[in-house]
Amino acid sequence: MSDEEKKPARKPLTLKGAQPGEVKQTFSHGRTNKVAVEVKRRRKLLKPGETPAPTPAPAPAPEPEPAPAPVAKKAEPKKPAAAKETPQEMAARLAREAEEARLTSLEEARKRDDKKAKEAKANEKKRAEDNRKAEEEAEKRAAEETKAAAEAETKAVEEAADASAAAEESTPTPTARKFTPVARPEPKRPEKKREEKPKRGGGGKDKRRSGKLTVTKALNEDEGRRARSLAALKRAREKERRMQGGGDNRPREKQVRDVIVPEAITVGELAKRMGEKGADLVKELFNLDMMVTVNQTIDQDTAELLVEQFGHNIQKVSEADVDIATEQDVDPEETLKPRPPVVTIMGHVDHGKTSLLDALRGTNVTKGEAGGITQHIGSYQIDTKSGGKITFLDTPGHAAFTEMRQRGANVTDIVVLVVAADDGVMPQTIEAIKHTKAAGVPMIVAINKCDKPEADPNNIRSRLLEHEVIVEAMSGDVQDVEISALKGTNLDELVEKIELQAELLELKARPDRDAEATVIEAQLDKGRGPVATVIITRGTLKRGDTFVVGTESGKVRAVVNDQGKQIKEAGPSMPVEVLGLGGVPGAGDVLTVVENDQRAREVAQYRQEKATEKRTALAPTSFDTMFNNLQSNVIEWPVLVKADVQGSVEAIVTALHNISNDEIKVRVLNAGVGAITESDVTLAAASNAPIIGFNVRPNAKARDMVKRDNVRMMYYDVIYHLTEEVAKEMAGELGPERIETVVGRAEVKQVFKSGKRDKAAGLLVEEGVIRKGLFARLTREDVIVSATTIASLRRFKDDVDEVRAGLECGVVLEDTNDVQAGDQLEVFEVEERERTLEVG
Repeated sequence: MSDEEKKPARKPLTLKGAQPGEVKQTFSHGRTNKVAVEVKRRRKLLKPGETPAPTPAPAPAPEPEPAPAPVAKKAEPKKPAAAKETPQEMAARLAREAEEARLTSLEEARKRDDKKAKEAKANEKKRAEDNRKAEEEAEKRAAEETKAAAEAETKAVEEAADASAAAEESTPTPTARKFTPVARPEPKRPEKKREEKPKRGGGGKDKRRSGKLTVTKALNEDEGRRARSLAALKRAREKERRMQGGGDNRPREKQVRDVIVPEAITVGELAKRMGEKGADLVKELFNLDMMVTVNQTIDQDTAELLVEQFGHNIQKVSEADVDIATEQDVDPEETLKPRPPVVTIMGHVDHGKTSLLDALRGTNVTKGEAGGITQHIGSYQIDTKSGGKITFLDTPGHAAFTEMRQRGANVTDIVVLVVAADDGVMPQTIEAIKHTKAAGVPMIVAINKCDKPEADPNNIRSRLLEHEVIVEAMSGDVQDVEISALKGTNLDELVEKIELQAELLELKARPDRDAEATVIEAQLDKGRGPVATVIITRGTLKRGDTFVVGTESGKVRAVVNDQGKQIKEAGPSMPVEVLGLGGVPGAGDVLTVVENDQRAREVAQYRQEKATEKRTALAPTSFDTMFNNLQSNVIEWPVLVKADVQGSVEAIVTALHNISNDEIKVRVLNAGVGAITESDVTLAAASNAPIIGFNVRPNAKARDMVKRDNVRMMYYDVIYHLTEEVAKEMAGELGPERIETVVGRAEVKQVFKSGKRDKAAGLLVEEGVIRKGLFARLTREDVIVSATTIASLRRFKDDVDEVRAGLECGVVLEDTNDVQAGDQLEVFEVEERERTLEVG
């Protein structure tokens, strides 16, 4: 058996049905790959519109021959050929068949597209024809209407001419013919074009604007046309105006404007307000040797030159115009109505002011005050037996509350001066008299504590004469009444005299206007926020009003009366608490209701800027002042002040400044209203300063920071305790006071050597005593050479403790050898005493 016979025969590829097979692919470097090949019968592609040939049914069993079919005849001769073709031939054949199928599908798609294009072209041609016919009919109809209108106008002109001729013939005098000229009727040019277009066969309209014809488009011939621009309309009207004015091209008359110019304005903004070009203003400024641009700022005087140069009127305004000027706003006399009087109770501390007010109101305020003295301004309103109302202000009597008393005197109508019959006229009584006279308000003297056995009202009346207060009992014009707040004696008489005085004053205010009020006291409440106690001076304050007070603005959230009840509105002379402020205002500030929030914020911002400028402005100084400040040894005592109300803050700061002297002064780092916060503790820790809390305490976080940073807290509820403690603190900061006492003086007669380095001075004691160990000054021609002490004192060869006047001695001075004959030696002793500061 040969080698060829030993090799097994390779399995041939067949074309039976969907019979699978394998094809071995050979690559370079000996690599091979077997691929499974499945050959199916080729699908015949039919032409469009051609029906496939029916598949013949299988022949019955008894018939020897099957029914002939054309497809089967074509496929029969290929079977043996397919069995003999190689894999390469088969792959080429498959690719060829796929390409033929692709070309056939492309041909079918092209034929379909051609058919659709022909149909669309025919439809477009038909639609264009319909549009053209409709346009011709519309233009024909418009031409007929235009022709009819022209004929009617021509007929009207002829009739007018005939009437004018008849009028001329009937007139005897040869006057000039007068008739109304009638414009010659001319057909509109666009209409002519529309009539001529069909003759040229142009199609009527621009092809770009042709489209589907609608009924509206056919009837409205202007539909779809481009509208004239606004600039074109303005130019046409301007041309028509010039033609009516005679056809002259005269320039327009310059418009003179009222230009509002603030203190500083940019060139561009000024040009807008003047209605001029910015380049023209810059050119004019260049002529004035000012090289500026449009965005640069110029002052009011330069702006005035420009405004006048261009022929406009200037209106100067300043930043102060933003603020509200209440002095200029005066209510008409017919709008004023009577209002209750505002009565301020003033006097010395512990003379019974608050007790008198408690007796009038039937309450007890004194028990709630620390130390039994009033620390705040209280405002109350009572009803009298006659049916009227009286508003009372209770002011503190302590010396530190001068500003509070002054505010109380400025907002009041009547002052009740309370003087204790057993105490007499005291310093704060005199101060209250001065405030009352400065405010120019009437005074009623109430001599209190007349129920005590040691009371002497006549002594009080006599003492008041020293201060030019003459009561009616001494033929004066000041009313006085003897009362007892504790027993309630003669209180009705005091009220009657207040009403009588108010009746003489004829107090009136306008209630139906925006409210104005004066802040009596302000505080930062923990639950309610900033709260201000105000007295309405005029108008009515309502809930929801927008207001500005000092540097703060806000909206009234609630109005609370003196009994703690919320009310909707408050009229003139009524004391109320106002909630809704943006911050704590200053006591004495004026609360003004404005029209909106924007106006309130604008005024408040302007006032804040002015306050900041005032606070940060540097005082004028000189070189002498600067060098003196550098060489000064004044000790500063820093401190932070927090109190419950604004008035207490002012009083404490004033008292602390009064304690200061030439050696030590108080520097208040921060003074505010409300609880002690973390920022206060941080500032105090950084400055190593104590914090003074007057009726306030730190919050929880601030307490933790106080412990951590070891910040010293000083709590007080009575102001004179505060001033005494601070004075002691400041005195301790200075240390004990050193007092020098000169003991004796001596003259150096001769200088000797004493040891290797020291020198001994032979002295003649001129006055006093020279003692060993005392301080000494060596002067030469009245100039201090050295300050030293006496280390050794001898008389002859003996050590002695002292040498009296008229005797000679020898001394050795400590730490100095600069001694010459003729020098003077002054001996003194130093005494240290405890330093005290005066509390003003």
